[in-house]
Amino acid sequence: MGRDNMTWVSEFILMGLSSDRGTQAGLFVLFVAAYLLTLLGNGLILLLIWLDVQLHLPMYFFLCNLSLVDICYASSGVPQMLVHFLLEKKTISFARCGTQLFFSLALGGTKFLLLAAMAYDRYVAICDPLCYIAVMSPRLCMALTAVSWLVGLANSAMETALTMHLPTCGHNVLNHVACETLALIRLACVDITFNQGVIVASSVVVLLVPCCLVSLSYTHIVAVVLRIRSTHGRRKAFGTCASHLTVVSMSYGMALFTYMQPRSMASAEQEKLVVLFYAVVTPMLNPLIYSLQNKDVKAALSRVLTRSCALKQ
Repeated sequence: MGRDNMTWVSEFILMGLSSDRGTQAGLFVLFVAAYLLTLLGNGLILLLIWLDVQLHLPMYFFLCNLSLVDICYASSGVPQMLVHFLLEKKTISFARCGTQLFFSLALGGTKFLLLAAMAYDRYVAICDPLCYIAVMSPRLCMALTAVSWLVGLANSAMETALTMHLPTCGHNVLNHVACETLALIRLACVDITFNQGVIVASSVVVLLVPCCLVSLSYTHIVAVVLRIRSTHGRRKAFGTCASHLTVVSMSYGMALFTYMQPRSMASAEQEKLVVLFYAVVTPMLNPLIYSLQNKDVKAALSRVLTRSCALKQ
């Protein structure tokens, strides 16, 4: 099928969250604040891990990558949303739409895989602490991180190519806040059964399998912790997992509900909320969760500030 104006479009129109100008102004202020907090919080995590030698551990190596993913994920969609809050006609070119879809899928998939790697790190730390340094070697950490990024990128490239190749027969109005797979395939004027199958298969690879690995890791962790006789020991063991478990709970639930059932009757408004949750809410909350619940991060911040003050004197 040739590429022409009768089958493909040169731009898409996004309906956004609201057509009311007052509501859009309020959302603009809210999203600006959330985006700045995301950049500040995750940037601070990256800076602390880089500056403080005591955070040069496998757990914080993965956290560093997670913060980088959150910054990039938010930056792939939020700036465009902010611009659209100020415009009457919310358009995005075909090329920019495909680019945004690619990065959101790649970073989302990478994040789910990184969370699985972090769960394995916690499993080794609690279930086999004497061998932790030997098992979680820099080489293994680099390998797990590289696999997470490469699988995320490869999966995204395949899904983006298949989605953007679908002809729309001139239909270009997306009832969404961003270029998102399920919204785009609804515009297709051809059979999308194959695309729906690819979405399910893709979700199994980057979402369901990592989720199962996380569940398996924490099943073993809970079994080991419950055998600890000391109440203080159990609290300390669970405390080392609290931040990661909180982020995991936030990340996997909504994604499983949305992407494992592409034929579900979930409304467009529900899908918008899911995208906003991953693009705005979780990148903003993740550094707060890790800093407020993690004594090592708070101690590192104190050390860095103390050194900074000492250098100024």
